[in-house]
Amino acid sequence: MNDQQTRPTPEEMQHTIDQLRTQVDDLEKLIGQIMVPIIPSIMPNTILVPFAGELTPELSKKVVTKVLDHVAMTGTQTAILDFTALSIKQTESLSVFGNSVEELSASLSLMGIEVITVGFTPQFAREVALSGLPFVNNLKSFSTFRAALQHLMKLRGMELTGNNGN
Repeated sequence: MNDQQTRPTPEEMQHTIDQLRTQVDDLEKLIGQIMVPIIPSIMPNTILVPFAGELTPELSKKVVTKVLDHVAMTGTQTAILDFTALSIKQTESLSVFGNSVEELSASLSLMGIEVITVGFTPQFAREVALSGLPFVNNLKSFSTFRAALQHLMKLRGMELTGNNGN
């Protein structure tokens, strides 16, 4: 068997590398969309941004940019940030979380958008409170998304009609 026939040329290898890089970039974008989707709420002009997994500095930057771009293009008045599925495993992660939430909350507030947080478990809430992060006392938080929606409905003079068994 001739080695010349089975080995790819340097150009072919570079082409393959370029294709793989493109695939990796596409998959990273997809992961970013899956990890932090922006979901329109049943409340008008309200979005839900659920965070899931481990928050890295790279993901944090993408999240902030994605949310700010979204609200700039829509009539969003309220952003509900849901941390129910967020994982904070290391001290550095808490710092990344703090910086992300502070940057996102401050940016949204400057744009006139109300920020509500939900989904702090007792342990997570305690860690955040003890962290000394300066923005903690300024957060408007509710235990669940449902509680936040009920609060918004009351503020906007809306009420649920019908009985859903709850």
